Amino acid sequence: MVMLSALLWTPALGAILLVLVSGRNSRLIRIVANVFSLAALLLACLLLAAFDPADTALQFSEFYPLNPKLGSAYALGVDGLSMPMLVLATLLTAISLLASFSLSDSIKGYHISILLLEFGMLGVFMAQDWALFYIFWEVTLIPLFFLIDRWGGKRRHAASLNFVLYTMGGSVFMLLSLLAISQYDLENQGSLMASMGQAAQNMPEIEQVLVLLGFLIGFGVKMPIFPLHGWLPLAHVEAPSPISILLSGILLKMGAYGLLRCVVMLPVAAKLIQPLLVFLALFGMLYGGLLAWRQRDLKAMVAYSSLSHMGVVLLGIAALNQTGFTGAILQMTAHGLIAGALFLLVGLLYERTHTRNIQDYSSLVQVMPRFATLTTLTLLAAMGLPGSVGFIAELHTLIGGFQEWGGLMVFFSLSILISAAYAMRTIGLLFTGPVKPQMRDIADVRSLELMASGVLVGGIVLFGLLPAPLINLSTATVGKMLAVMGERLP
Repeated sequence: MVMLSALLWTPALGAILLVLVSGRNSRLIRIVANVFSLAALLLACLLLAAFDPADTALQFSEFYPLNPKLGSAYALGVDGLSMPMLVLATLLTAISLLASFSLSDSIKGYHISILLLEFGMLGVFMAQDWALFYIFWEVTLIPLFFLIDRWGGKRRHAASLNFVLYTMGGSVFMLLSLLAISQYDLENQGSLMASMGQAAQNMPEIEQVLVLLGFLIGFGVKMPIFPLHGWLPLAHVEAPSPISILLSGILLKMGAYGLLRCVVMLPVAAKLIQPLLVFLALFGMLYGGLLAWRQRDLKAMVAYSSLSHMGVVLLGIAALNQTGFTGAILQMTAHGLIAGALFLLVGLLYERTHTRNIQDYSSLVQVMPRFATLTTLTLLAAMGLPGSVGFIAELHTLIGGFQEWGGLMVFFSLSILISAAYAMRTIGLLFTGPVKPQMRDIADVRSLELMASGVLVGGIVLFGLLPAPLINLSTATVGKMLAVMGERLP
C-alpha cells in the first residue's frame, strides 16, 4: 500500500511544480496550488472511506528501513488518532488557499510555502518513527516562519522570530527526551516508535518523569499550554488570516497529538505528573478565557480562546481514561473546525473594513446577513452550545474529568461560562445596535467565500447533531491505547 506516500508527497510535488512556473503567471500558480491541495483532500477522503475504525492496528502501513542499526525507517501508518487529523489538515489547507485569492504580493513564494507546510503537517500525523516524526516536526517551522515574516502585519518580524525561538526551544527538550530513551537497549520491533516505547519501560521512574516533562515542554509550546503560550497571540494577530486558519486549526493539534502518543508511551510518569497536568489544563482554560474576554481585537480574541480550548484537550489527556481521551481527540477536531471558521470569517471582515477593533462594528446583520449567520453559529459552537461539535467534545472531557477528580470540574464549568460571556459579547457588539455610516456598504460573503466557510460551519453543526461517526473513528484506538498503558503500569 502506497496510499499514505501518495497523500504525503502530493503537496510536495505541487511545491516542486510551482518552482518551475513563472512568478508573473499568478493565475497558473493559484490553479496549480489549489489543484494539488484539493488532490490531497481527495486522497485523505479516500483513505477515510477505506479506513476500518474497528481495527486497532495501524492501517495502510509502509515500512522501508533507513538505518537498520538504529532501527529508524521511513515508517508511515494511521490509526483512529491520526485519521481525523489528516482529513482536517488537508481540508483546512484547501480552505486557506481558497481564502488567499486576494493576496497580490509574492504569490509564488506564498503558495510554495503553504504546500510545504501541508507536507510537514501530514508527515507529523503519519510518521510511525520518532526520527521521521522529528524531521517533519522541524520541516513545518521553515515555511511558517516565512509565511508570517513575509506576508504578516506590522509586527510580523517580531511575531515570526518569537514563534521560531519558542518552537525551536521546545524542540530541544523533545530531542533531549528522545535521546534519553534511545540510550536504553532498543529491541528492533519494526520501527523506532515501537522499540522506543518498549525501551522507555526499562527506565527508572524518575527518568521517565524527566523524559515526559521534556516532551511536555516540547509539545506544550506548540499546543500551547500556560506558561509556554507567549508566541501565540502575536503570531495569530500578525499572520495573514489564511495562515491563522492553519496555525490555530491544525498546527496546535500537532502538540496535542505528540503529547497523547508520549503519555501512552510513559504511563507511569503520566500518572505521577497527573496533578500538574490537570492544574495546567484548568488554569489555561480560565486564563485563556479571561484574556479572550478582555480583547478588542477580534483576532486576538480568537487566539486567546484557542489557549482556553486547548486546555480542554490537555484536561482530556490528563484524565487518563476512555472518556477523557475521547473528549481530547474530539476537541482537537472540534477546535480545528471552530477556530478555522472564526479566523476565516474575521479575515473576510478585515479585508472589507481594514479594522479588527470590535467596537468599530455594529448591526452587521442588516448589512451582511450571511456573514452574521455563519459567525453566530461558530461563536455559539465555541462556547459549547448543544447541537454543535464543541458541546460533544467538551461534554466528553467534562465526564472524563469528573470520573477522575469529581468536584474539581467546577473550574471547567467556570471556564465554559467565561467562553459564553465573550462569545455573547462578540455577537452583541457585531450584530446589534444602529448601523454605523462607514459600515453601510460592506459586501456580504461572496459565493466562493460562502463555500469555504459553509463547509466548516456545516461540519460544526453536522457533527454536533450526528457525532457517532466522529466518535466511532477513534473509539477502538483509544481502547488500545489504554490497554497498552494498563500493560505498562506496574
